[in-house]
Amino acid sequence: MESEEKQYAIHTAPSLEARAGGGSPRPTKGGLCMRGCPKQSCQLNVFDYLADIPGNAETTDLVEVQFKNTRKGFYHNSNNLPLEKGDVVAVEASPGHDIGTVTLTGKLVLLQMRRTPPKNPDDIKRVYRKVRPVDMEKYEEAKSREHETMIRSRQIAKDLGLEMKIGDVEYQGDGNKAIFYYIADGRVDFRQLIKVLADAFHVRIEMKQIGARQEAGRIGGFGPCGRELCCTTWMRNFVSVSTAAARFQDLTLNPQKMAGQCAKLKCCMNFEVDQYVEASRRMPSREVPLETADGTYYFFKADILSNTLTYSTDKRMAANLVTISAKRALDVIAMNRQGEKPVKLDDREPDNTNKHVDLATQEELTRFDKAKKKKKKKKNKDGQQAKAGTASEAPAPQA
Repeated sequence: MESEEKQYAIHTAPSLEARAGGGSPRPTKGGLCMRGCPKQSCQLNVFDYLADIPGNAETTDLVEVQFKNTRKGFYHNSNNLPLEKGDVVAVEASPGHDIGTVTLTGKLVLLQMRRTPPKNPDDIKRVYRKVRPVDMEKYEEAKSREHETMIRSRQIAKDLGLEMKIGDVEYQGDGNKAIFYYIADGRVDFRQLIKVLADAFHVRIEMKQIGARQEAGRIGGFGPCGRELCCTTWMRNFVSVSTAAARFQDLTLNPQKMAGQCAKLKCCMNFEVDQYVEASRRMPSREVPLETADGTYYFFKADILSNTLTYSTDKRMAANLVTISAKRALDVIAMNRQGEKPVKLDDREPDNTNKHVDLATQEELTRFDKAKKKKKKKKNKDGQQAKAGTASEAPAPQA
């Protein structure tokens, strides 16, 4: 039993060094369904639900390889290596080679290419081999220099007076090239910066501009919903978010609540806006007041998803609020156009049926303490009566 648990642990979460020697361990008979699961907690991971199908890996020679954070690429397995999800491989780069982790094989790679097509499909590079211990030594040495390089490059950019922020540095697997990710509001002339960085670090320099949302995805974190950021886990294409999305959903226009960790409007505001727009088309105009026999009602607020509206007898404040359905509001507007006025705005009969009551809100939680006190008083009263009864029944002393 103990050996099976060890084998299961190695299969589900092998270390990078363990996979570097002989690739990822082959799944056992009981672990075939786990081939599509991630073998490490990496960003933008995709569950390969076709991994258990025989011959899936032979449908195409393309594989998806992920590098640091959110950088992915597609490569040809021209050497017909037996690659599986989680294998660490050395791939072609310009110049030299890079080290990455295989995240997809088989048919799902073609679907991923449709979703995020490469710039030039004819220039797709190839996989060289599975990594060797020598490759991993160079890889770890290059990765250990990234943080120090980022801090020093920020100081160099500041000394040159450039309006930019270097957010991250990624060394290539062989250490011959470094990618500097930077954020800038406008165009930056970094020709002098590249020369200084090349002299300082003795590597080939590549500058790549990213946005604030992409930087938040690379850094990671948790949102107000309690879950990991969408830009960190699955989002790759970012769509601009406008305040119109908040207005359609009747959200409070508070910059502190609407902004995410990137200081931009939250991407999740776009997730449900289409449903709100479609539901709002079935609602009456908010500018039209409702005329009734007992007065005029003005729009106060709306609950789009429940298809209800609340009207007030005052334009500026909540007074005599009445909540009705959108259908009832449209009927009243149609009656007003014909010169008719209903007797009252809400024509529903009062519901006298027993509704669900939350017992926790009925009384205070201290009501149980009061009951205990009453029981104690009752016990004391019973004890006094019993004593009085025994005293009355006792025989009178003889003279």
